[in-house]
Amino acid sequence: MFASVKLSQRSESAVIQLSVSYLNHIYLLTLALLDAANDKDSAVQEQVRKSMLTLGKQQPDRVLAMCQDYLLKHPKVKRPRIPLQYEITSPSIKRIIALASDEMTRSKVIPDWQQAASNILVAVGNKHINDIMEEILNKFQPGVLPHFFVVQTLANLSESNVYGMVPFLNAILGTMLPMLSMAKQDNMKWVFSSALCHFSDSILEYLANLDKAPDPTVRKDTFSSEIYAAFEILFNNWLQSRESKLRLTVAEAVGSMCHLMASDKLEEQIPKLIPAVLSLYKKNNEHYIISKSLCQVLDASVNMGSRVLETQLDSLFLALHQQVSAPTDYNNPPTVKNHNEVLRCFSLLANSFPDRLVMFVLQKLENSNERSRMGSLAVLRHLINSSTSTMESKKLLILASIRQPMADHSNKVKKRVVQVISAMAHHGYLELEGGELLVRFIVQHCALHDTNQRQSDPEEVTNEALRAMCDSTLHLLTTTVGRLADVLWPKLLYYLTPSQFSNATTPLCKSLVVLGNKKKSNQEPSFNINFTQEGWRSIFTDEVTSFPFSSRGHGAPSLALLQILSINIHHNTELLWDNEIPPLLSILEGMELWTFLYQCIGVTLQQCFNKEVVKKQLQEVLLTARHSDAVEREGVAIGIGLCANSHLEGTLAKLDEFGKSDAFKKSPSIFNLLKERNDVEVEKVKSTLILCYGQVALNAPPEKILNRIDQDILRCISKHFNTKVLGIKVETKDLTMKLSLIQSVGLIAKAISECVKKQGYIFSRKQELIGVMLDFIKAEPADSLRTPVRHLVMTTSGHDSHSSLLRHYCVFRLTCKSGKSRQALHKDTLAALQELLKSVLAKEPTPDGLQNVFKVRAGVSDELAPLLFNLMPLVFNMVSFHNLGALLGRLSPRCSDPQPAVRTAAINSIYTLLYIQLRYEGFSLDYKDEAVDSLLPLRDRLENPDHSVLYKTCSDLTKVMSKRLPQQQMTTLVFMLFEGLADSQTNCCRASSVILNTLLKSRGGGLQELVRVAVGQTVLILASQHLQTVFNTLVNQPLPYDSWTSEMWMALGADPIVANQIIEMVMEKLVIMAPYVDKKEYVMRGGTTKVATNQPLAVSSCTHNFCKCLILGVGVIVWSDLLLFWRGSRVAADALRILLARGQLDEVMKRLDEDNAWDAIREPNTHVTGVTLLARAMAKHAGPRLPAIVECLCPSLNNIYECQRITVTAFFSELLNHHVVTELMLIDVLMNNMMERISDPNCTVRMLAVRGLGNIAQGSPEKVQQTHIHGSAHSFHNITRNIFHSLKIYYFIVSYKYGFFFSGCVQACKFAMRVCAPVVGSEQITTMFQNHLHDDKSLHYGEFINDLTKYLIQDFPGMLNFYHISVIQFFKSNWPEVRAGAAMFIGMTI
Repeated sequence: MFASVKLSQRSESAVIQLSVSYLNHIYLLTLALLDAANDKDSAVQEQVRKSMLTLGKQQPDRVLAMCQDYLLKHPKVKRPRIPLQYEITSPSIKRIIALASDEMTRSKVIPDWQQAASNILVAVGNKHINDIMEEILNKFQPGVLPHFFVVQTLANLSESNVYGMVPFLNAILGTMLPMLSMAKQDNMKWVFSSALCHFSDSILEYLANLDKAPDPTVRKDTFSSEIYAAFEILFNNWLQSRESKLRLTVAEAVGSMCHLMASDKLEEQIPKLIPAVLSLYKKNNEHYIISKSLCQVLDASVNMGSRVLETQLDSLFLALHQQVSAPTDYNNPPTVKNHNEVLRCFSLLANSFPDRLVMFVLQKLENSNERSRMGSLAVLRHLINSSTSTMESKKLLILASIRQPMADHSNKVKKRVVQVISAMAHHGYLELEGGELLVRFIVQHCALHDTNQRQSDPEEVTNEALRAMCDSTLHLLTTTVGRLADVLWPKLLYYLTPSQFSNATTPLCKSLVVLGNKKKSNQEPSFNINFTQEGWRSIFTDEVTSFPFSSRGHGAPSLALLQILSINIHHNTELLWDNEIPPLLSILEGMELWTFLYQCIGVTLQQCFNKEVVKKQLQEVLLTARHSDAVEREGVAIGIGLCANSHLEGTLAKLDEFGKSDAFKKSPSIFNLLKERNDVEVEKVKSTLILCYGQVALNAPPEKILNRIDQDILRCISKHFNTKVLGIKVETKDLTMKLSLIQSVGLIAKAISECVKKQGYIFSRKQELIGVMLDFIKAEPADSLRTPVRHLVMTTSGHDSHSSLLRHYCVFRLTCKSGKSRQALHKDTLAALQELLKSVLAKEPTPDGLQNVFKVRAGVSDELAPLLFNLMPLVFNMVSFHNLGALLGRLSPRCSDPQPAVRTAAINSIYTLLYIQLRYEGFSLDYKDEAVDSLLPLRDRLENPDHSVLYKTCSDLTKVMSKRLPQQQMTTLVFMLFEGLADSQTNCCRASSVILNTLLKSRGGGLQELVRVAVGQTVLILASQHLQTVFNTLVNQPLPYDSWTSEMWMALGADPIVANQIIEMVMEKLVIMAPYVDKKEYVMRGGTTKVATNQPLAVSSCTHNFCKCLILGVGVIVWSDLLLFWRGSRVAADALRILLARGQLDEVMKRLDEDNAWDAIREPNTHVTGVTLLARAMAKHAGPRLPAIVECLCPSLNNIYECQRITVTAFFSELLNHHVVTELMLIDVLMNNMMERISDPNCTVRMLAVRGLGNIAQGSPEKVQQTHIHGSAHSFHNITRNIFHSLKIYYFIVSYKYGFFFSGCVQACKFAMRVCAPVVGSEQITTMFQNHLHDDKSLHYGEFINDLTKYLIQDFPGMLNFYHISVIQFFKSNWPEVRAGAAMFIGMTI
């Protein structure tokens, strides 16, 4: 009980010390941050602010208190920006409020600092409004003009805490009203006006949300009289101020206050208020605040049904129209806000005075001024969208009036007209009579031609911009306004034939295709059109026969429209066009204009039989082409390839001739060092020729091309790609040429693959080309996708896949860079990889083939396994699906991948693999398994990103897999899941754990022999990522460790990396932990017993098990820590024994076993003997390891634990008995350590140190001779000191007649002193020792000590202090005789 109380007290004391240390750390850190807050560097100030905020969230009260103390102690320091955004506890509230209030109301004006203090009060006021108001109202007293920031703080509080402030506002307004007349300075007028504005807004918000308000009885009448009194002062006196900022603030406040004024008072003020506000437009450049205030005045007036408002309409309309007609700068937000507020004013007026407003706007439309018309159109559009019911009766009038601005020549006006038409279309205007004119206007401007002029005015609207807007509007009307379908279909067809609308063909056809598809799918009668009229036939003759890329590429949309209209043209055309038009569309949509033209040339030359004409045209094509343009290069190659279909010989001859022509001759540069510009063009020309040879191979007649591939085509390609410099072949680094070569090789491979189906052929240069492809890929960066090289190589290899090539380019990370082009390249490359893997799998549709695919790409998509399933021949029933477990182990963790597409692909692949397994088991292709089919509903659950749902789904998935997986494949699946525990994706790691748990629960019975290995590997994988957690968990297991815990330690020792890390942790813990504690055996008696502490014993036990599997040579030095860890510890001794065995110290082990050293080491009484035997064996059989061991043991000589000092001293003492320490140059280190240990408080350590010094004579006699001749006085003084210590102890004992028991000791001491006397260096002492210290004679101790002290004082006066210090330690002896003898010696020397 007492022990537990003592332990509790110690724990509390430790906790208190730790808390004090932590708080001191917080104090010092906060103080340093506060000092750094005044740094000149703004970046440093910002970082200090963030650090203070982070620190304050952990210790808010303490940090805030320190900030307060800092400010009070440094009143003159520049105020730092200290963040006080913490959760403050109640005791700190009032201190913070008082501090912020005092700082805010300082007489010296520091705006930034006082604003910060005000912000603090506002922030605190969000949760402690009563405390804030108590402090603020003390500084807001009647009859005294308050501080500027007091008023501003009240204003900001009313905005941030509406429900807390409104109950105070009535009293605040009552106090504030007399102060308004006292305000003489503009800044005070401004802050009062701003406060009244905020107060009014807060009251209005409070009244609008009374259901959430704490006091729902509050009414507007409560504040009306005070608000009106303040209104009179602001409106009559302050609104006419010369200061622009003040006028705007007063205007804003007046607008907000109007809603709280009594109706009769507001009605009375309107005739004066509206003209006054309108007059501000001329006095101020910023109009947004004025428009906002005017809008609030109008809103209040309309809501109360003002009668006098109508008298102000004319002036309102003119002023507002002038504002709405002003240019709007979208880069300047206030001008945009002003425009919107003005439109809102028009909406308010439209609700009360629609007729007058519409007439005003329509009259303004007649004005030819561009700005006026644009403003009127903006108002009209806004009214159509916002006041639908009000404008319903005026639709026809508006339709008639819009015609005049439609005829305006300004594109800016036309743009506004298009916007108005779009609004009208959504509200039913276009279905009315005259609506077709609006549609015609849109179509007419879809046909605008390019201006081809540089835009000088940023507000200018070009033909291109207006046309794009009309295209979008037509598409919008077609797709979003369903009721316009009958208006647009089929009337849009009429615009296809007139020539003036030819440039609008593309958007017209696209819209008609959308409309036609809708009507056709809905089987609407209006879809049918009578094409017997002559006017309709010209559609086809004009559009289809025209150039498909003219008129903004109208060919493809026109064909798509023809396909929709086919049933209307003739009943026999539908089926024909449905088959023919889609291929044409795919060609047109994926083809550039130049490619199309060169194809036309190639097809034309096919049909030409005049070889001279063909030769001339090919020369013309090659000379005039822009070879730097990639599209044109490809087009030239395609055209020449098509020509080769009929003129192979002539085409190859022309290409060879062109390759030798002047086009490839480079101009000489200065000293041939600088590259001319035309060198780049030459490389592009070569790229074109390389592509041409590929297209020739692809398009040439199959019966002729095989004989020409090696000699003509590949030879010429190699010649152009490689350049010889001084007879050495140099490959180009130009990316264009590389891409052209890859494409050309792919075309050649495709041609060969088609030809070999009909005739035999051996492609002799196949390996050479594959090597070139491999070199290209190796030159690409492995961690990113920057060029299309990989994509093209994969596409090329799809024609003739090769395993070595596959391994090289599939193992890389496809890093998607930003930018649309890079993303498209990433997508295309993945698609090419997918196709290549399909081709590989198709050539080897076996389980091994599928496994190979998984090796090169772990995340295989769900298309590969179904492909294997479809290609699987019947012979598969003859073999087994031996790697199903490995495949499932790779796929199943991906079911929790962060990407939803990967999750879906993974479960689809698992579904297919399980059906393949059923096929192997003999089930038919149409067999349906209920368990496997239950995976399909799990796909929907995988769409949920919630982790718990995903893991539950993985568990359900595992149950299905466990039912269908053969027992012999369970092992493979388990070990693959172990690898999944180290997956780079955290979700997949957790999923692997879930699947393992579920699998072991359902099928664990058959894995008994693998459980230990499996669990060990699991722990090892976890330790590789979370070693500290695993180590602490295993160490804290109950002692002694059971077999499972021992197995875990052995598993950790099998991995060299983990083993090294554990060894470091073990050494660290053995050094810092207390090996034992002293405990009383009995409460009422004295004496203590050393009891091993749990943690070090556990670490030693873990080392005992851990070392059993430790890799040879690893961790040998840790045995030194085990040696000194605990004197007599069996666990440490066993661990040390195993560690020596793992270090292959067989001779050492043999010698120790022969001497029974391990039993001696384990027992406390014989521990020194055992350590001596260990040191002797190490010195004889493991000398090279001693330097590292000595280095590790030396620090322990100064350890506070005697047992460790004894162990190390015993070890070193025995080492000095062997000559090997001299050879290893350890003699000086060991001898110096023994010298230091002579003064050790422990007598055993001193005895062992003396023994070690004596052993030097045996182990290194030459060292003794050297010391005798050259030894220092300090060394001999140490020896002398040790001798006198020993003799005094024993003589003190003998002098008090301990009798026979000590007789042998007395004789030994006499002999030792006689022998050592000459070494002391005093003749008197030597003579005295020789005369009086005889073995058979008695000695008077007092006289002997008296004479000895006299000689010491005479011969060694400088050593007296040393002797005093040495003897004083015997005052603590447990023997009173020894203490008396020490006192006698000290007394006589004094």
